[in-house]
Amino acid sequence: MSVVSPHLAALFIPSPGQGVWHLGPLPIRAYALCIIAGVIAAVWYGERRWVARGGIRGQVSDVAIWAVPFGLVGARLYHVATDHDLYFGAGRHPIEALEIWHGGLGIWGAIAGGAVGATIAARRMGIRMLPLMDALAPGLLLAQAIGRWGNYFNQELFGRPTTLPWGLKIDAEHRPDGFEQFATFHPTYLYECLWNLGGMGLLVWADRRFKLGYGRVFALYVMIYTAGRGWIESLRIDTIELDNVLGLRWGVWMSIILFVLAAAYFLWSLRARPGRESSPYVDGRGPAAETAEQSEQSEQSEQSEQSDVSADEDAPDVHAADVRAAHDGDVPARETGTSSSSKDP
Repeated sequence: MSVVSPHLAALFIPSPGQGVWHLGPLPIRAYALCIIAGVIAAVWYGERRWVARGGIRGQVSDVAIWAVPFGLVGARLYHVATDHDLYFGAGRHPIEALEIWHGGLGIWGAIAGGAVGATIAARRMGIRMLPLMDALAPGLLLAQAIGRWGNYFNQELFGRPTTLPWGLKIDAEHRPDGFEQFATFHPTYLYECLWNLGGMGLLVWADRRFKLGYGRVFALYVMIYTAGRGWIESLRIDTIELDNVLGLRWGVWMSIILFVLAAAYFLWSLRARPGRESSPYVDGRGPAAETAEQSEQSEQSEQSEQSDVSADEDAPDVHAADVRAAHDGDVPARETGTSSSSKDP
């Protein structure tokens, strides 16, 4: 282990003293708080972008009710599937596969699962998926940037040893086998956080500048994220089951494959579907359809009122007819208020 000057060591990033606090018998975990904060931030920002796209305020929150649970399940399934020896190997405890508070959420499983939940919600509300995905894409990067701090509190998923001024101090009990003699490592959580925030800014600028539509904002999101995730993943030293797939970690291969697919869709979409959708809703749904329906109902109500008025005008005035009949002497005196006994005897 190389010797580090005291002045340089003073710049190292300290690891947190704890990642769990207890409120009575209830544990409050920093990892969970980071995930929750990321979801809230994504929904808040996604709501603003959805309204700017012509959507109804509150619908992103409704979509999140479906997307978030599906995303959590998908994230955990992806992690367990790609690293199942951690839970089903010799001497392991399968029940630990359910303990998500200890970490272990795969981002691509989260995206896939969240997309399934969002699709269900979108169909129920008459929303087109591509405009919804475009509206949510920058917020996803924001959520990922915040959520990565959960790895900081858990002291996990850091990179190779380093003596750079921003090296991250890791407690001895959290250092992987073979790296016990090193004290500082690349803070990959910080790299990804900063990369995602920069990518979010680039997405927002590109969308405003070029009026991207038909899923191109989301495709650009995938390209930006995978470009960063690829090199950050190559720094990590955490033990995973698919650590060497044709010379690369599985996460690096996923980044390469998804980057190529997203880029291909982006280029195809530019030629096949230029511009942006005129409405984020399917035909017959959304604010325009609701306005038209309300207008039609209003017109029908006015027509009904006019018909009632016309019917009243055409109906005979019975009281007037009785008065005229009484005046002509056709009605008995008792009905006109005159009595035959009114004469003097």
